[in-house]
Amino acid sequence: MLTEIAFEVLIEVEACGVCRTDLHVVDGELRHPSLPLVPGHEIVGRIVRLGAGARSFEAGQRVGVPWLGHSCGRCPYCRSERENLCDDPAFTGYSRDGGYASHVVADASFVFPLDGNPRAETLAPLLCAGLIGWRSLKLAGDGPVVGLYGFGAAAHILTQVCVQQGRRVHAFMRPGDGEAQAFALSLGAASAQGSDQPAPEPLDAAILFAPVGALVPQALKAVRKGGRVVCGGIHMSDIPSFAYELLWEERQLVSVANLTRADGQEFLALARDLVIDTATTPYPLERANDALADLRGGRIKGAAVLLP
Repeated sequence: MLTEIAFEVLIEVEACGVCRTDLHVVDGELRHPSLPLVPGHEIVGRIVRLGAGARSFEAGQRVGVPWLGHSCGRCPYCRSERENLCDDPAFTGYSRDGGYASHVVADASFVFPLDGNPRAETLAPLLCAGLIGWRSLKLAGDGPVVGLYGFGAAAHILTQVCVQQGRRVHAFMRPGDGEAQAFALSLGAASAQGSDQPAPEPLDAAILFAPVGALVPQALKAVRKGGRVVCGGIHMSDIPSFAYELLWEERQLVSVANLTRADGQEFLALARDLVIDTATTPYPLERANDALADLRGGRIKGAAVLLP
């Protein structure tokens, strides 16, 4: 325990994003959380105290804390640079306390230095929505035509990344949600339609952020031969059976599990070079339950963020 404390930092929370994974934890859809628990894993704050071994940071420095809060460093996955699949991990806001609080303690090895943007509120969504979106896009490949299913925090960030990379984005959201469609188009999406509609053109890849298993066959129908469907969420409702011909012709169905520190370093460096305008809806910390309820009800444009 003393060794662990030596490599930890105490952070005063400036902002914490509200992620759909928080909903899965609170609603009991992710099993075995470490209870009692403080949720939240899109944390931006400033270091107020450092353990003796946390020498790469200094008091007052702004940092970000993501979902992956610790990995063992010993298992085959950690030793092969796949710490996102660690056999003995710890996750912020799930197996260790998170950022729905005034302060949080984090493993210094899994904390990212942040600079540039002075608004913590706009940085917070990058710590999960941005990072998981980026890892999903890497798995999706380099194809120029991408479909995004579920237009929430991750998709609105990833749309801006794709557009600035010169890709075409087709956005799919809840049927009848005209406000979300207009929002996607305002960010540069080539089209926006209900998730029950066919894609305007064959997709090189589709990324699913909506936790709806029934969208998997829909996305497989939309990707061209050799295309890939990436499931970006940590939890999803059951995937219905589908005809083998949807998967045939070397289409691929893959999932994203967590992230690596390398993903974080890569994306945060990219975010400094791109113009990413994170749309946020701020809530005071004491209204965390309202923020979760609004996210559950699909009433958030962009990302909800708690401000202590």
